[in-house]
Amino acid sequence: MNAPNWIPPALLGTALRRSLAAGETLFLRKDRPVGLYLLESGEIRLTRSDPEGREMILFRAQPGDTFAEASLFSETYHCDAVASAPSVVLLLPKAAVLEVFASRPDIAQAFMATLARQVMGLRTRLENRNLRTARELVLHHLGLRASDHDRVVRLNGDLKTMAAELGLTHESLYRTLASLEAEGAIRRTREEIRLSAPAV
Repeated sequence: MNAPNWIPPALLGTALRRSLAAGETLFLRKDRPVGLYLLESGEIRLTRSDPEGREMILFRAQPGDTFAEASLFSETYHCDAVASAPSVVLLLPKAAVLEVFASRPDIAQAFMATLARQVMGLRTRLENRNLRTARELVLHHLGLRASDHDRVVRLNGDLKTMAAELGLTHESLYRTLASLEAEGAIRRTREEIRLSAPAV
């Protein structure tokens, strides 16, 4: 795992390591924050439930990612954090992080750049909400995630995870993917989805 470049070695030295089993909860919405987390291995999903009780995935942390940044400036967590695979996290204590920001403006600025990138990702998620059909939503999502050179989306999780990210039921996602595959818009394997070349 490579820690983000804004985290100095001295701050990493204050970290507390915790291991989680798949399905284990790290924290719950409205818990009192204890600090910022850095994922060492595994995957952590940050989720909330919509009014109908369906899980919405806000963020999927991968090794090297930090999460719960907003909790540094809040009295409670705003979502749940659950390990979707056996995971190891490093807790950077809140007081230690804020002390580094106060004494090192360069580190605080690098941290703000990280937050700005997250905001850009959230804007994309908001764009998705303006798409009216599951077909539009799925194609838009795949188009954003596809690599430029081969138009392939690598599937890092199962399709239920993708459905939760898009706010669709997994049945609706399966039907939409099957329809897109039948019309030749995509080709699917277990590991990836390949977008067909656009018509010229």
